[in-house]
Amino acid sequence: MKKDNVLELEITDYAFEGKGIARVKWGNDENAKKGFVIFVDGTYPGDVVTARIIKVRKSYAEAKLERLISSSQHRVMPKCKYFGTCGGCKQQDLNYEYQLKYKQEQVKDIFERIGGFSDLNILPIIPAKNIFYYRNKMEFSFSDERWLTEDEISQNSEIEEKNFALGLHIPGNFYKVLDIDECFLQSEISNSFLNFTRIFFKQNGIIPYSIRKQTGFLRNLVIRQSFHTDDLMLNLVTSEENENLLARFAEEIENRFPSVTTIVNNISKKKSQVALGDYEKVYLGNGFIYDFIADWKFRISANSFFQTNTLQAEILYNTAIQFADFKGDEIVYDLYSGAGTIPIFISKNVKEIFGFESVESAIKDAEVNYELNDVKNFQPILADLNKSFLPVIDKKRIPPPHVIIADPPRSGMNPKTVKDILKLLPERIVYVSCNPATQARDIKLLCEEKYVLKKLQPVDMFPHTYHIECVALLHKR
Repeated sequence: MKKDNVLELEITDYAFEGKGIARVKWGNDENAKKGFVIFVDGTYPGDVVTARIIKVRKSYAEAKLERLISSSQHRVMPKCKYFGTCGGCKQQDLNYEYQLKYKQEQVKDIFERIGGFSDLNILPIIPAKNIFYYRNKMEFSFSDERWLTEDEISQNSEIEEKNFALGLHIPGNFYKVLDIDECFLQSEISNSFLNFTRIFFKQNGIIPYSIRKQTGFLRNLVIRQSFHTDDLMLNLVTSEENENLLARFAEEIENRFPSVTTIVNNISKKKSQVALGDYEKVYLGNGFIYDFIADWKFRISANSFFQTNTLQAEILYNTAIQFADFKGDEIVYDLYSGAGTIPIFISKNVKEIFGFESVESAIKDAEVNYELNDVKNFQPILADLNKSFLPVIDKKRIPPPHVIIADPPRSGMNPKTVKDILKLLPERIVYVSCNPATQARDIKLLCEEKYVLKKLQPVDMFPHTYHIECVALLHKR
């Protein structure tokens, strides 16, 4: 089997990160008897396809879909005209019921394969309340390299406006951006802001930032919108200040879109294309929006972390409360506590919560939020969770925990954090994760020492994507 071989394949299984699996008899070793695995992006069980091999490894190959010979009966017509080019919604052409089915199966497969677990107690995945218009935040990128369609490339004439794009990055490409005029993940009005912003800066001759050249002005447009209040923020990320230009932009936004409550300009000197400024200037409103999760109110700044799906966040946090089985007298540690959403959400159920967080700005957000909600039993603590946080506990004389809740980033917990948990030995651990692979890896380490994995609850936070949120409960042996 070589690169560029074209094979006819029947897709029989589905892998994490949205790739169909075909198995072919190839070679004479043990893998060949089971069927040599070929991952084909953009395919589903039941498809029959021709696919071109793009990468060959010892135990598997990767292939690119060339032609769909016959379709899985679970395919549907995608809602978005950019589907297949934009990487935002990998599964929009799959019936939602089967999106959930495959996510459930992938959690099981990952915990068995990576964690080495068997006889898992996996509860049925909780579906999303909304499968479109569910995001409270969208991050769009500017680029001086617009993604060109095959039709445009095949033209002999000069392509117009190829040096300005505002939209979403092409998967695997840091430089090129797909210029889009609508997206179905956030509210419909967000598309109006997207298109007005493009027109305004084009008409004013403003150049997008180039990652290759490290020149240009426009970097990102971030739209944040509350689900439970009327607050709406536009955050324009630029490479430098331009007070006159931004003041005119804010004035026109205010006149055309009175629903916008605040406009922020984040100025980023970073070389990488990250929508996070070194500092910010506010051109309209107070620079914040407010939203609720259940009865709890949260202040959200331009760079605050806040669960992207507000409605599902309440379900996720209620699951954490149910798993923790609080009696009201517990000392709780919340690791990676961010702006304090989980500690505040559980505050009525426990005696005292200590939230450990590495990012100083998140600590400040948490302090604002506990005062906003008059929460007296939550203390945010700055601690580097990439190294042992036990010295911080000793220094501040924090009492030992009965329960630890952890909600780390996609990369999972640092091994030193896992070791710290094993030294603290709480009765119960509730591990919330957006990446079952790193979650299974960390839980395996905990269960090899002192814990038992009792149950798992997948929650669909992001319909039409392969991302899976999962809550795990561990009991001390």
